[in-house]
Amino acid sequence: MVEVKWTPLIIGLVIAIILGEILGILTSWGDIFGYLIGSIYVGYSVDRDYMNGVIHGMLVGIVAAVIVLIISLFGLGAPYAADVVSAGLMAIITVLIFAIIIGGIIGAIGGIIGVLIKR
Repeated sequence: MVEVKWTPLIIGLVIAIILGEILGILTSWGDIFGYLIGSIYVGYSVDRDYMNGVIHGMLVGIVAAVIVLIISLFGLGAPYAADVVSAGLMAIITVLIFAIIIGGIIGAIGGIIGVLIKR
């Protein structure tokens, strides 16, 4: 069983959200790098166990992706999400599902990279 370490998780989440927003505004794929950097930090900070790194990284990736998407839907972030609002509710739900999937995958990869760097 994995014990969630909240301090590195929250710090990694803040890193991922801030970098996701800033890099998402600059480039269309920059938010993914924000999630990756935040999850690498969490994977490095939590433990030397791969499973802890993956789970913590996935948590950071998923939560950061959802928060960045919600911020962007209000027009405060990445410009591609603001166009989704005009497309309707189904488009928002579809983009949210993709954000969760991509955030989880990127977070898991970042968590593994963080554990590998620590070893």
